[in-house]
Amino acid sequence: MTLEEIKKNRDLVNVIDWDMTPEEAVRLYLEWGNNWVRGNYVIRSKDDVTHYFVVNTWKKDPVIYLIRRNSEDADELAEFKMPKTIEEKYISENGRLKGVFAVTGDVKKWLQNELKAA
Repeated sequence: MTLEEIKKNRDLVNVIDWDMTPEEAVRLYLEWGNNWVRGNYVIRSKDDVTHYFVVNTWKKDPVIYLIRRNSEDADELAEFKMPKTIEEKYISENGRLKGVFAVTGDVKKWLQNELKAA
């Protein structure tokens, strides 16, 4: 999917978990049988699903992914770049560390504004 396709899918936009992090998703969905219940999330089966964004910095430039996660799979539903000004600020604040990170700060604000989700 593209960012434009996500914008048009209001049902999808409405289920995005803006507070989910990659670490929390692993804890909830991959270790769900061995976790103490924290917060509002309780994973009971593979039918429990979360949609969330991440910033992947393994490539030369940061890329945003929309992930659909359950206890069996993590599907990349969308992949797109952030605007150059947001990318430059992201790199200046976070450096060029390689990994998969939660969307925060200006990236999160930009996405919420683009999707009219704030």
